[in-house]
Amino acid sequence: MLGVGRGSDAPPRLVRLEYAPEAASTHLALVGKGITFDSGGLTIKPGSSMTTMKSDMAGAAAVLQATFAIAALGLPIKVTAWAPMAENMVSGDAARPGDVLTIRGGTTVEVLNTDAEGRLVLADALAMAVEEQPDLVVDVATLTGAMVMALGEKVCGVVGTDDVVAQVIAAGTRAGEAHWAMPIPEEMSERIRSSKVADLAQHDWVRWGGGLYAAAFLREFTAGLPWAHLDIAGPSFNSGGPFGDWTSGGTGFAVTTLVDLARDLAATAGSGVQDSSTVSGD
Repeated sequence: MLGVGRGSDAPPRLVRLEYAPEAASTHLALVGKGITFDSGGLTIKPGSSMTTMKSDMAGAAAVLQATFAIAALGLPIKVTAWAPMAENMVSGDAARPGDVLTIRGGTTVEVLNTDAEGRLVLADALAMAVEEQPDLVVDVATLTGAMVMALGEKVCGVVGTDDVVAQVIAAGTRAGEAHWAMPIPEEMSERIRSSKVADLAQHDWVRWGGGLYAAAFLREFTAGLPWAHLDIAGPSFNSGGPFGDWTSGGTGFAVTTLVDLARDLAATAGSGVQDSSTVSGD
């Protein structure tokens, strides 16, 4: 996170938000990408691609707002939300392609594309989140253009542990948000280990499967815990006119899915959860 944010005058920050009711028997960790602006760094974006990059913090916004909503509803589960926040800018001190960064926990990563910065800040936050041994980890991020190419602008790609992916998709269906399960093919594990100077390669410039590569990279920092990754690069921002319950601009995608997932976890734990039909409008 420090490496990604070092090119900006605004120093990076890591926010941890906790909701911990006394009756909680399940612990949900939420991690959200919080890049407050993404120029691409030294691997700079075309100017036309920067105009909506104020929205690159949509994952962090979603997990924080979901935590507030879960607390307002009084759901009997513990939630910790982690929001690694940095601005990815160009300067004489910016991270360079070829740099090697050390993620929390000691894993070294070779940076090959400074515009693939989201997975770096998420790696730190995931590593911290799993130290608390939550029952379930979900990360949300405007992570890859590759996922938008695969699924369009209105569908979120979900990757991770099979049963957790199924839980997320079921929660999204009830919440009215569209998700689609995506795989992590075995060759992605080989690709992320292609660096000759570090434990992992952050990026490899292969055109195919970029969203799946990023998910395989994130999986390395989940300590084998039940986990799902939501790539909201498409549905997080609506560049057109309002439709349905979407506004123009930031859509708040994933908030309602995360709240419905929290209801499921509370119900599974045997804690009498208020029926969703009685809390519409919250």
